[in-house]
Amino acid sequence: MNNLSAGAKRFDFIDVTLRDAHQCLWSTRMTTAMMTPILGAIDRAGYAYINILGGAVFDVSVRYLQENPWDRIGLLCDHLATPCDALTRAQSLYTFELFPDDIVELNSHALARRGIKVLTVYDALNDNRNIESSLRSGHEAGMKVNAMMTYTVSPVHTDAYYVERTRELVTLAADFISIKDPTGLLTPERGRTLFPAVVQAAGSTPVQLHSHCQSALAPQVYEIAIKSGFRFGYTATEPLANGASLPSTEDVLARARRLGLATSMNDEALAEVASYFHWVSERESKPRGQIATYSADLYEHQIPGGMISNLRSQLDTMKLGHRLPEILKEVARVRHDLGYPILVSPFAQYIVTQATINVVQGERYKTIPDEIRKYARGYYGRLAAEPSPEFLERANIDPSEYVTEAPAAHLEPAIPRLRAELGSAATDEDVLLAAFYDRKLIEPLRNPAPECRFRTTPLTELVDFIANRSDIEYARVRFAGTDMTIAA
Repeated sequence: MNNLSAGAKRFDFIDVTLRDAHQCLWSTRMTTAMMTPILGAIDRAGYAYINILGGAVFDVSVRYLQENPWDRIGLLCDHLATPCDALTRAQSLYTFELFPDDIVELNSHALARRGIKVLTVYDALNDNRNIESSLRSGHEAGMKVNAMMTYTVSPVHTDAYYVERTRELVTLAADFISIKDPTGLLTPERGRTLFPAVVQAAGSTPVQLHSHCQSALAPQVYEIAIKSGFRFGYTATEPLANGASLPSTEDVLARARRLGLATSMNDEALAEVASYFHWVSERESKPRGQIATYSADLYEHQIPGGMISNLRSQLDTMKLGHRLPEILKEVARVRHDLGYPILVSPFAQYIVTQATINVVQGERYKTIPDEIRKYARGYYGRLAAEPSPEFLERANIDPSEYVTEAPAAHLEPAIPRLRAELGSAATDEDVLLAAFYDRKLIEPLRNPAPECRFRTTPLTELVDFIANRSDIEYARVRFAGTDMTIAA
């Protein structure tokens, strides 16, 4: 093992509290108003970067919070001196649909204009052809680009497989290379062989770890990564860490310090951030992260924790909750039959859907969704392994349907059509929203009044909290020297 070489005597942190943490634990329902009061403390905490955007955050902002995601990005970048990071899903960006290169490139420039300094991109199939346009346009827009490899466990996802993907990313001139472990499948044992191999293949390119805590092993895995020469780790404030989320900053920081690495972290600011989110969790009746219990079943079905919760809820609604164990078992079989796709968006949703259909219909592959057929044809990119003969026989895909070129190659440019539809007054952000969503979804985001720019504000959330508490009669709030009394 490469034990702390001379070039790796410090370890830096990337915060995911405002993105992946609440995505995992709060169904991505953290509003901008919940974020703004604590931005100063997050800024002082000493993070190298702050991850503020991902596919689900963008999508939920539009669909459920009715907040303009571009305005949120701009507000956070304006208020944070720490460089902000935005994550996108290769050619899919924020949704499950593939978009042509001109949309990907326009999105990169729109993010950079709003203040994003690091563009993080991953492809769910680890087909690095799908991230080339993001890397190119991200650099053209003046951002650094962090390229992620998505981790899974299968007979084909070996150390050599990830070393080859790493070499590809070095050739593509990624500024950072990350291992993204969305289900928390990494173990210390695997890390001891995989991590030094990836660090060596990355050469001078800094390597980062992004691993979830669903197996309860992630904090130990981060320690192995630190010893192996990783330079950065993604973590969350303690109340929104663990469980389906990522490790707590406090835990990984303590491990880095015990190993003798220098950091830039500020304990006082970290404590302030944690205290604030403990309070927000209480006020909003949101769950706090709990350390998970190790389960060997996780390594069979490999479904991220948040998705299992959603699946259980949907099955209960259909009065099929008792069939969850069957479906989880079938997920493992479907994944094998489809050549071991990684259970991360969008393929996690596709695989679970196919498994559920198989169980409910009582026959394997009697019905195959169009998205599964597209995947098997190579429409989304190269498969890690050939699908099973049983699946291919039932799918009955004609050889002429197989796709060998990069997915973007069969997509027509979209911007000329969208600009013609929207008119000359449309901004780049308007064009992108129209590419991603139906017009009815984005209508509430158009031209909001200043006081309605976001769904709520910190003050209105505080007033609502006080008004709904039976144990509070009144509260005294001080605004820059002016007192105001609020009656409950």
